[in-house]
Amino acid sequence: MDFRFTDDQLLLQTTVRDFLAKEHGPETLRELWETPTARSRALWKQLAEIGVPGLLVPEEHGGMGLSEIEGVLIHEEAGRAALAEPLIPTLAVGAPLLREAGGELAADWLPRIAAGEAVIAVGHPSSALVEDAHVADLLLLPRGDDALHAVPADAARLTPQPANDPSRRLATVAFEERRAQLVARGERARELLADALDRGALATAAQALGACDRMLELSVAYTSQRKQFGKPIGSFQAVKHMLASAKVKLEYARPVVMRAAYSVAHGAARRGVHVSMAKLAATEAARFAARMALQCHGAIGYTWEQDLHLWMRRAWSFDQAWGRAPFHLARVREAVLGGSLPIGPGTTFRGEA
Repeated sequence: MDFRFTDDQLLLQTTVRDFLAKEHGPETLRELWETPTARSRALWKQLAEIGVPGLLVPEEHGGMGLSEIEGVLIHEEAGRAALAEPLIPTLAVGAPLLREAGGELAADWLPRIAAGEAVIAVGHPSSALVEDAHVADLLLLPRGDDALHAVPADAARLTPQPANDPSRRLATVAFEERRAQLVARGERARELLADALDRGALATAAQALGACDRMLELSVAYTSQRKQFGKPIGSFQAVKHMLASAKVKLEYARPVVMRAAYSVAHGAARRGVHVSMAKLAATEAARFAARMALQCHGAIGYTWEQDLHLWMRRAWSFDQAWGRAPFHLARVREAVLGGSLPIGPGTTFRGEA
């Protein structure tokens, strides 16, 4: 299978990379930490002007009508820039979920997403925590694992929860069903929630690739400048081995993520296991890169002023989002060993994801 991207797809990726390099450096991220939401509606609107939130929104609703194949390129750049804006809940999960739900709900909200006028938060039975609920205009929340509701922001009761990343905003959310719109119930709700988990895990894996690549870049730059015994520490064999190992993990993880994107975009029957493999490979690469980068930077890597921790914290967070490693390992194991777990649409949940 040919996973090479077209010139147009690569141009879209380059456009997003150049925009984020100009508009969202580490200084901008640190400034956002000092705001109540740690998010920027102005930046979100700018992202909409280049089509990012509406990437998966159908053209008839004002979006670009593209697929997860293009989506992973955008998410990789978001990870490379440590972008804190709600791309995963809105772009990767919320917009496709609304698209598949259809009806007035989709007609009302998809154009607003594409225009950068709405942010979506998505809950899932696998986790009690909802990310970016504090800035969401609409929340898509499960009730158990067999009902899905659309909840207006003013009908949701949020309880903020701690996070190890200052850029993350987590909350538990409660709501009254009488003020919510039922999106789906029973088997249809389970299918939509299964799709949401796969899309969220795929986008997380793609962002982990970007974070891994950025930590590798930071480490190469630092070890080329830092000297011991009159030589750059990057010339020492032990350091070169660590850098090379991180690069190998990154390059082996990337095609696994691309394969998962193809499976999700085309509704492949075994997409669930492909997504789990991608999530495991990419987050392991990011965690390894974080350990490697910290070793290469030494004591300065622990300091608040050093930018490295912006990506290290993100790497640790990716491991916890949209299914932790034991859940995804179980999906791969059951698929490989011929277990009974469905790995296409309608995947069931065994234990906490």
